Amino acid sequence: MNNSRSESYAAAGVDITAGYKAVELMKAHIARTMTSGVVSDVGGFGGLFELDVKGMERPVLVSGTDGVGTKLKLAFLMDKHDTVGIDCVAMCVNDVLCCGAKPLFFLDYIACGKNIPERIAQIVSGVAEGCVQSGSALIGGETAEMPGFYPVDEYDLAGFSVGVVDKAKILDKNTMAPGDVILGLPSSGVHSNGFSLVRKVFDVEHADLKTPMAELDGRSLGEALLCPTKIYVKPMLALMEQVTVKAVSHITGGGFFENIPRSLKTGCAARIDHVDILPIFNLIAKAGNVPERDMFNTFNMGVGMTAVVSAADADRALEILHANGEKAYRLGEIVEGEGVLL
Repeated sequence: MNNSRSESYAAAGVDITAGYKAVELMKAHIARTMTSGVVSDVGGFGGLFELDVKGMERPVLVSGTDGVGTKLKLAFLMDKHDTVGIDCVAMCVNDVLCCGAKPLFFLDYIACGKNIPERIAQIVSGVAEGCVQSGSALIGGETAEMPGFYPVDEYDLAGFSVGVVDKAKILDKNTMAPGDVILGLPSSGVHSNGFSLVRKVFDVEHADLKTPMAELDGRSLGEALLCPTKIYVKPMLALMEQVTVKAVSHITGGGFFENIPRSLKTGCAARIDHVDILPIFNLIAKAGNVPERDMFNTFNMGVGMTAVVSAADADRALEILHANGEKAYRLGEIVEGEGVLL
């Protein structure tokens, strides 16, 4: 690759040597994510992973894909690129987790107007951190330099995760019954959804993003909004090993009203009794005069994931989550009906 350079391609705005430099810079980050299943090196045409299915009778692969969305605009404005990769991984692995699956590996895709190797390496450092947090190996990816399609200082970021679960252990919402308890796992903030509304409410291109705010416990608006999506894989897998979890919902775009019903049995409704709303959501509602119904239909409101367990298992489930660093609490109860009752 040392002799690989096209002056004609460079004149068109694509520097392929920058891509090689970016790969060299990101290798140390990728190395942090290596697990026993990885059987390929960085730079090949495909990422290879050896599947360990010991103890599984009928292994099922589970996949999930997502991006970071317009939250990236905050990264551009703050010139901070080392956390959005966590968001990218989180949005995928948290979805895979909802089936009861353990994430195995991850691939990313970065499209940019100009390949600045140091910035690409910062982005990948976040992806690697997300992989470490979720126990996933980063086994491949792609960086596409697309001048004239993306502005020079902007990029898009997406990825996908593959996990595995024994077929008999796939979460079955049909075991749900009225009286079951809904547990809420706190979010770290807005996560990676609803940013089109966030950007409009705060007019972020012209807002003060760096001054500490008392309403945000001393953080600036930019810091609060860029706070990466929480990854729930390790505490939730620990819970699933010890308690029967009937359903899990990842609270993403569409908030409570779109996501929780996806994990409900027909004839069952989720009655929400109490939500510990984070300060950032109160600020959004106030600044944009956003009705409460719209807030709960757009944002996670401080709850990034829900889990349904029997009433008999609820206390034990909370003990396990607390022991694994999650400040989970009783969010509500399953009742007869349909949808979400706030």
